[in-house]
Amino acid sequence: MGTNWAGNVVYGARELLLPTHLGELPGLITSAHRLRAIGSRHSFNDLADSPESLISLQGIPVDLERDVEFDSDARTVRVPGWLRYGDIAALLADRGWALANLASLPHISIAGAVATGTHGSGDRIGSLATQVVALDLVDGTGTHRRIARGDESFEGAVVSLGALGVVTHVTLAVEPDYQVRQSVYEGATWDAVLANLDELTGAGDSVSLFTTWRSPDLVDQLWVKSRQGRDPWTPLDGIVAAAGARHPIPGIDPAPATEQLGRVGPWFARLPHFRLEFTPSAGEEIQTEYLVPREDFPAAIGAIRSLSARIAPLLQVCEVRTVAGDDLWLSEAHGGDVVGIHFTWVRDSEAVAAVLPEVEAALPPTARPHWGKVFADHDRIAALYPRWDDFRALRRSLDPDNRFVNGFIERVGLA
Repeated sequence: MGTNWAGNVVYGARELLLPTHLGELPGLITSAHRLRAIGSRHSFNDLADSPESLISLQGIPVDLERDVEFDSDARTVRVPGWLRYGDIAALLADRGWALANLASLPHISIAGAVATGTHGSGDRIGSLATQVVALDLVDGTGTHRRIARGDESFEGAVVSLGALGVVTHVTLAVEPDYQVRQSVYEGATWDAVLANLDELTGAGDSVSLFTTWRSPDLVDQLWVKSRQGRDPWTPLDGIVAAAGARHPIPGIDPAPATEQLGRVGPWFARLPHFRLEFTPSAGEEIQTEYLVPREDFPAAIGAIRSLSARIAPLLQVCEVRTVAGDDLWLSEAHGGDVVGIHFTWVRDSEAVAAVLPEVEAALPPTARPHWGKVFADHDRIAALYPRWDDFRALRRSLDPDNRFVNGFIERVGLA
């Protein structure tokens, strides 16, 4: 079945099902014993793998003009879930609409990003899952379901880990089109960040801090993305605008990165860190992320600083971002605002696996790992989610025969 995008996961499924129209889905699902839906393969663990069958909707033809459905009165757009955010962004803008935020990569599938709680950055902006107004899926019994805001199970169904069925369409909230400028700054220290956290993470609508942890004291880059019309940020003492374009990883050609230097451009060409037409990030890598309540961030960053000498040799770059809280049951931001600490490691699975227990032991016990990234301790996850048992009940009601259960779902205790 090949590998995930980064090459660190070799899929163990015996077959890949490729329907050519949605009418095939119920029969394929009910005739399978174990299966999982697979999207753009940007999961870094075995969440999307299956012991038997994988199913991809990538072979179903899409006509963007016909299959992307706008409702201007409701301010929504209904899209095939297997499309990537980059596939629909320009069309939205052409129609005068935009999304509230995007993740670092426009290359990820919409359904997959939503199902794992994937996010961009912004003190007042939730994860991509918070843009969802409704989901269309085919569950484990082969039944077509539409689950919308206001329905009893909606908050449980959005961040679903692919455990409820195959999502065919996602309806997203949209807002009027807007422009964004992006600037990169250098010279920040972690002491300054901790002393001025609200100001720094509020310097723009979307803010990211990047560091390689080669120094436990320095932040390599501060990326600030601001909507046009917002007053430019005045940097703190010691922080200066970068002299030229930057890649998040120091020393790498910045050509794949979205345009910087304060130049205004479309929202979809500034909110991601990387351009759709380029291979994202550095290619071969392993990713890990932990999201902690905002009040626990000083303790979390202190823990990472103490491990910087252990982390730096294995690291390509670390990114810190903020995410507004939500009420989605399995969202990493459930219950309050969080700060994500994201690690892009070199692709050395054995070495990364050895350091992760140290990282997790040092972090505050409130740290929630990102569902689609690599983490070590699966046993403690259930205690981090107040609605865990409610989701288990929902999963069993939509998939009573456990068709969408795999090793990951079993390890975290959702089977």
